[in-house]
Amino acid sequence: MPEIAAIAASEIVDTVPSALIVLDKDLIITSANRAFYQTFRTSPSETEGCMIYNLGNRQWDIPALRTLLESVIPHRASVEGFEVEHDFPTIGRRTMLVNARKIFSPGDHDGSILLAIEDVSEERAARKESRGAQQLIQSIVDTIRDPLVVLERDMTVVTASQAFLTMFDITQAQAYGRKVSELGQHQWDVPALRHLLDKVLPENKPFDNFEIEDVFPGLGLRVFNLNARKISQPGNHTDRMLLVFEDITDRKQRERDAANLTNEISHRVKNNLQIIVGLIAFEARSTAPQCVQGYRAMQTRIGAIAQLYDLISHSSRGASIAVDVYLRDIAKSLTASLLGDTAQISIEVDAEALELDPERAVPFGLLVNELATNAIKHAFPEKTGRVTLAAARVGGQIELTIADDGVGMKMAETPKTPEKRGTDYVAIFLRQIGGAIIPASSQARGTAIRIQFPMHTAPIVPPNDLDHVAA
Repeated sequence: MPEIAAIAASEIVDTVPSALIVLDKDLIITSANRAFYQTFRTSPSETEGCMIYNLGNRQWDIPALRTLLESVIPHRASVEGFEVEHDFPTIGRRTMLVNARKIFSPGDHDGSILLAIEDVSEERAARKESRGAQQLIQSIVDTIRDPLVVLERDMTVVTASQAFLTMFDITQAQAYGRKVSELGQHQWDVPALRHLLDKVLPENKPFDNFEIEDVFPGLGLRVFNLNARKISQPGNHTDRMLLVFEDITDRKQRERDAANLTNEISHRVKNNLQIIVGLIAFEARSTAPQCVQGYRAMQTRIGAIAQLYDLISHSSRGASIAVDVYLRDIAKSLTASLLGDTAQISIEVDAEALELDPERAVPFGLLVNELATNAIKHAFPEKTGRVTLAAARVGGQIELTIADDGVGMKMAETPKTPEKRGTDYVAIFLRQIGGAIIPASSQARGTAIRIQFPMHTAPIVPPNDLDHVAA
């Protein structure tokens, strides 16, 4: 039975993946397992009966190992995780983790020493490489001017850039492990931001330009744009999130100052144009009847431009012009200048909430004015009816429709009279907005002129176009 137990114990020892050797009290190797022979490329005949320091090319004659065997083990029953790094002749530079334990057999009062040796070289190298990579990443992060943090899946901070730490007066230790919503005075604890952050990693949905304006300790009122991206490290299955804070306070203030200045200038231009409109109206009262029509045409054209500047002075949209609001303003101006309070002609607006760049706003308004004025003059001999100003999006185009329920257009071409100049103006304004007239389907009553032009492109127009129209 003892022989069977010994054989079983030997088999068990040979199945252990770690290298094992047994030393007697004189540090002579009495046995070793298969893993030891394979790891250190030696044989039982070269190993057993040999003092451990003389093994092989004396590669085990290491000061660290001598300390373990001669100074530590005599006073302790076991030692865990004793690390030895050495150049071994057969396998090169390796890091070994040694666990030592005293073992006693029946009748053996001196006991033996069991050494379990684990090669952790690759693990240590990987750990060292990871630390090097982390230091490199941190160096790169710290050179970026904008504050940023790297977050785990639970939104806790892994690392923060020096710019972030400096701006928000916090240390790396204070930031590490805290949720981003807990930083500062919880300025980042915003439901809409949490909703976006929750989608970055699971759904790989980055986001840009999430704007937060708040009072920050030590900084005062600041405006930040937040951008977030999923980041992955090759060979690492752990995904993290990069969150960048862009301080746009100064830019935001410049934009607001520019908008205020634009609104102020537009308000003054509008007032000056309204004065001109009033002067034209005053002159029209005392001029010859045949000239009144020309005065009123000029009055409505200038009025359309004045309405644009009035809209800009009250707009919060910055550079863009609200098409629906602009059309309603033009309708009011036309009603006041051409129809008066007793007219039975109404001007209605049916427009979507579209935006138009300011470079084309003036020719757009003048085009609407010309077409609507023409409808008011010629479509209603009985001085009753309805004109509709409509705008809708059709793909990447804006479709403008000026329609009336009047008598319809005459097919015969009329001679070019002073009133016919409006047709020349229409052609010029069409070129300036990059538009074209769309053939209209036949209708039972009235006229509808449909025009399509790009929403976002502003074609270059020769500055002397108006020179082609006779004064």
